[in-house]
Amino acid sequence: MYLLENPVLQRELLVNLRMTRAFVLLFAYIALLGIVVAAAWPSQQRLDLTRGEQVQQASQAEQGGEAKKLVNFFFLGQYVLMSLMAPSFAGGAITGEKERRTYEMLLASPMRPGAIVMGKLLAALCHLAVLVFASLPIVMLCLPLGGVSLWEVLATYTGMAASVITFGMICISCSSYFSRTLAALVVSYLVILPMALFGVLFYTAFEEMARTRLWMLAVVFPAACTVVCGMLFAATTRRLLHPPDVGSEAQDVVDPEQEQKTAVGMVIRSDQFPDKLFAPPKRTDLMADNANPVFDKEMRSELFGQGTLMLRLVIQLSMFLALPLMAVCLYMWPQLAAWYTGYVLLFNMLVGPVFSAGAITNERERQTLELLLTTAVSPWQILWGKLVSSLRVSCVLTSFLVWPLLLAWLLPPWTYWYDTPSMIGYVTVIALTSLTTTVLAMFCSVFFRKTTVSMMTSYLVIIVLFAVPIAVQVFGGLLQLDAVAMAWISNFTFTSPFSAADALPLTLGQLNDTPANPANWPVFFAFLAFYAMINTTLLWAMLWLFNVRWRVLT
Repeated sequence: MYLLENPVLQRELLVNLRMTRAFVLLFAYIALLGIVVAAAWPSQQRLDLTRGEQVQQASQAEQGGEAKKLVNFFFLGQYVLMSLMAPSFAGGAITGEKERRTYEMLLASPMRPGAIVMGKLLAALCHLAVLVFASLPIVMLCLPLGGVSLWEVLATYTGMAASVITFGMICISCSSYFSRTLAALVVSYLVILPMALFGVLFYTAFEEMARTRLWMLAVVFPAACTVVCGMLFAATTRRLLHPPDVGSEAQDVVDPEQEQKTAVGMVIRSDQFPDKLFAPPKRTDLMADNANPVFDKEMRSELFGQGTLMLRLVIQLSMFLALPLMAVCLYMWPQLAAWYTGYVLLFNMLVGPVFSAGAITNERERQTLELLLTTAVSPWQILWGKLVSSLRVSCVLTSFLVWPLLLAWLLPPWTYWYDTPSMIGYVTVIALTSLTTTVLAMFCSVFFRKTTVSMMTSYLVIIVLFAVPIAVQVFGGLLQLDAVAMAWISNFTFTSPFSAADALPLTLGQLNDTPANPANWPVFFAFLAFYAMINTTLLWAMLWLFNVRWRVLT
C-alpha cells in the first residue's frame, strides 16, 4: 500500500512523467550542466611526455587542481538547482488537491495517511531523481582528469540525495498546512534557501579537509536528514489523520479570533498599526461612493481570507535571518552594507510575486473573469486595484527588513552619515525592485491561464534578470577570463539589483582616496532607467490586453 500498490504514487507518476514539461525540463537541465562543464573544462587536456618527470608531476597536479575545481563547481551548481526546483515539484502536492476540490475525497479514501504522504513525496522526488541520475555521465567524464576520487563522488551524491529528500519533505509538510500553493511555495523557499546556503558554505569551507567532508556527507548529514524527515512525516501524517474543519470547496474553515488565541509567536492584529497596513479588518460599513471595489475586495477578503499563518511565518523567518546579517553586515563590517541590501532584495524576489501572480488567473480559475469584465468597473480600475493591493502587501513586508538599514544610517555611531546618497540609493533600489517583481508577476497573471504557470514563469524571469548576470560574472572569474571578456560581461549586470546596490560607493567616513567600496554610477543609473522602461511597458501591455483582447474575446 505504501510503495507497490500505492494509487496516489501510480497516478502522480503516470500523469506527471508523461507531460511535455518533464522532457523539456530534463533536456534544459542536462544541457545547462553540459554547457557549464564544457565552458569550465581544463585547457590542458594532454600530458607532454617529452618533458622531465618533475615537470610532468607538476602538470598533473595543476590539471588535477583544475579538475577538482570543475567537479566542485558542478556539484555546487547541481545542489543549488535541486534546492530551487524541489518546492516547484512538491510545494503543490496537497494544496493542489485542495485547489482542485478533491481533498475531501482523498481524506475519505481507505488509504492510510502515511501512504498518501509517502506517495506524494516519492512522486515529487521522482522528477528530481531522474535529473540527478541523468547527470551521472557528465560527472564520469570529469573523473579521468584526476583530483577527485570515486568515493568523494559517491559521498557527495549521498549527501545531495539526503538533502533533496529533506527539502521535499519540508515542502510536503508546508503543503499540508496551507490551502494555497503560493503560500506553501513561499514558506518552503524561506526554509529551504538558508539550509541550501549552509550546505554550500560547508562544502566550500571543508574543501581542503577531504576526509572530514567525506565522513560528514556519507554519515552525519544522512542521519540528521533522516531524523528531520521522520519528524515532519509524523506531523504531516497526524494532520491528515485529524484534519481541521473543512468547509465548501475543500477550504479550511479559519476563525480569526481562534487563530489569534492559538497562534504561536507573533500575532497579527488587524486593528493595530502597523498590522492594519497589510491585513486590514473586514469592512463593517458601506464603501464610499468613489471607492474602488476591486481594491477593497482584494485587501479585505481575497488576500487574507485563509488566515494569517503564511504572513506570520514569513515575517518571523525573515526577521530571524535578518538579525545576524544586520549585526555582521551593518555594524561589525559596515563595508558589507550592500550584502544586507542583497538579503532584502532576495526576500522581495521570493515574496513579491506571490501576491500578484494569481491576481487574474484566480479569476479565470474561479470562472469569474467574464463577470468582472462585464461590470461597470473600468479596466484601469481593475488593474490598479489588484496591482496596488499586491504592491502594498509586498512593500510592507519588505519594509520590516529595511528599517535596520535606516537605523544604522540615522543612529550612533553614524558610520553611514557621510554616505547618505548611497543609503538613499539602497532604498531606491529596493523600492524599484519591489515594484518590478509585482508588475512582472501581474503581467504573467494576465498573460497565462493558470496560477502555477504564472508563478513559475515569474520566478524564472526574475532569476534570469536578477541572478543570472551575477552568476555569469562569478563564473567568468572562476575561469580567469581576460579583462576584455570580463568588461563585456559586466556591461550586462545592470539588469541585476544586486549589481546596482554594489555599485553605490561607501566611504564610511574615510577622508582618503581609498573608499571601502568604489562607485560605479553607470550601472546604478542604467538599472533605474531599464526597469522604469520595463515597468511602463508591462503596464501598457496589461491595459491593452484588458481593453482590446479580452473585451473582444469574452
